[in-house]
Amino acid sequence: MKISTKGRYGLTIMMELSNKFGEGPTSLKSIAERNNLSEHYLEQLIAPLRNAGLVKSIRGAYGGYILSKEPESITSGDVIRILEGPISPVDFTEEDDPAKRDLWLRIRDSIAEVLDSTTLADLISYKENGEIDSYMFYI
Repeated sequence: MKISTKGRYGLTIMMELSNKFGEGPTSLKSIAERNNLSEHYLEQLIAPLRNAGLVKSIRGAYGGYILSKEPESITSGDVIRILEGPISPVDFTEEDDPAKRDLWLRIRDSIAEVLDSTTLADLISYKENGEIDSYMFYI
């Protein structure tokens, strides 16, 4: 399963709104400029998030978007499912082999567990632990 730009940029929008939670609306233009993204593309992504009730739009000169609830109560799984659809590595309903079907189900469940246990608050408070996995190869 590969997360497309819809899911990745959608998480970017939601993380930006999480960072500004409680400070008033944030414009898509400012998010686009800060992240070097297309404002037009972000406009296409914000509509399903608004329709799903994750964000609210504020009209006016100082308008923009705000989260409809706290960053702690919105998971990355919520965002990805709205923008990408169901989380599944393959269409395992057509799988005849029970062993492979079980594998696909376990992969799907593992991905869902990680996405559903990671909130927007977790993402914006993430700090790298400084350990970089670097491998040195000698020939």
